[in-house]
Amino acid sequence: MILQFSLFLLVPICGLSALGYFLDRYFGTRWIMIVLFFVGAVAGFQNIFRFAMSIMADKKDPDTSNESSGDSEK
Repeated sequence: MILQFSLFLLVPICGLSALGYFLDRYFGTRWIMIVLFFVGAVAGFQNIFRFAMSIMADKKDPDTSNESSGDSEK
């Protein structure tokens, strides 16, 4: 689970930073990488927040799908 958290954060940051770097080199600018780095950071933190909320929801409501399968057996 710790690996998932780190991947959810690092992949958008590294991916968008690399894209920004190549776009900066192509267009001869210096600001695209900075903008895309922050967009990747926001996206990464949003991924972590969603993943953490899904983990918390699973702990509060343990497997509610068993109730529907129990009704079909009656």
